[in-house]
Amino acid sequence: MLQFEEAKGLLKKQVQLIQEIESVPLADAVGRILAEDGCALVDQPPFPRSPLDGYAVRAEDTLGASKDSPKSLRVIGKIYAGMVLDGQIHHGEAVRIMTGAPIPSGADTVIRQENTDYGKEQVQVYEELCAFDNYCPQGEDYKTGDILLKKRTILDGVSIALLASLGKEQIKVYRKPRIAIISTGDEVVLPGQKLLPGKIYDSNLYYLYGRLLELGIKPVFACHCGDNPQKMANIIREQATKADLIISTGGVSVGEKDIMHEVIQTLNAKKLFWRVDMKPGAPTLAAKYQGVPVICLSGNPFGAAANFELLVRPMIEELTGHCRWNMEKKQAVMETDYSKGGVRRFIRGYYEDGKVMIPKGNLASGVLSSMLGCNCLIEITPEQCGVKKGDLVWVYLL
Repeated sequence: MLQFEEAKGLLKKQVQLIQEIESVPLADAVGRILAEDGCALVDQPPFPRSPLDGYAVRAEDTLGASKDSPKSLRVIGKIYAGMVLDGQIHHGEAVRIMTGAPIPSGADTVIRQENTDYGKEQVQVYEELCAFDNYCPQGEDYKTGDILLKKRTILDGVSIALLASLGKEQIKVYRKPRIAIISTGDEVVLPGQKLLPGKIYDSNLYYLYGRLLELGIKPVFACHCGDNPQKMANIIREQATKADLIISTGGVSVGEKDIMHEVIQTLNAKKLFWRVDMKPGAPTLAAKYQGVPVICLSGNPFGAAANFELLVRPMIEELTGHCRWNMEKKQAVMETDYSKGGVRRFIRGYYEDGKVMIPKGNLASGVLSSMLGCNCLIEITPEQCGVKKGDLVWVYLL
């Protein structure tokens, strides 16, 4: 039996960092991992621009201007966003300018239109300005050569907007992780099928599928397989030619129908370990087949959930090269007592503002409903022999 840290470390070593790169349209790149630095090829903005509607002027021409003592300037033109003035502003001149338009040569400030009489040929200026008031300089946002996004950044809406401002239409990203999931058990039927005596609906397959989707990864394969070792071995053989990681759930304990041990032998796969010093999910089985890690999780719903969050997510971090998929670990003050100890346990909990509480209800590993609303797993170490309200514990945020 491996300690939890040993198992996690060993699993992470089995995963190969994705290096394959593909080019995708910018609009389809949200959630993808950038495969190149986002480097500015031009200044942004590429010219000095006006931040408001008004008049581009020379600040020195506004000295002493007020409502009672306005300065009169000759209006020599008008510029809308997207236009450029042919020529420049001289002493005593102004140009009507709109938000976003290039500030013409010779002007060093823009007076807000509300502080003028809106003149068309002559404008009365009611305010004294300093040079570069109401003035967006060239390169205000970023300058040519600036690295705005680093390689292996996960792209979100802001990142996409920034890349669009660089003029990018296509963007290089790493290919998506390919993860296959398989549930086992003759007692399990898929939702939509008739629930015959002795059968239960398959929640584990949907937990794994749903959590991967929540984490931004759509599984490339998902199915249920009954307790047929040869059929299961064939599924893994096929998926090993396509997937980066294969996850199964169920069939890992010591019963007659715990088939995954036989499946690993049938495949002649390299067995990495069986059993981890953790509850729930102790009978985790891990192997490597044709270079692809195969991790076989507990069949109990909360056991499978704990295994996935604590052991599989670090593997996805290694696979993608990004910490987004690992769990944040924090210390928290317990708000409730918990009496069980003796082994390392992970309990469902709710964390907020440095405090954590255990939900009411049945906390057995076969119970899924008490996970509703939970946002963390609480770690109870063997040395603690249970915890009391006010004790410090570590929590893993989901």
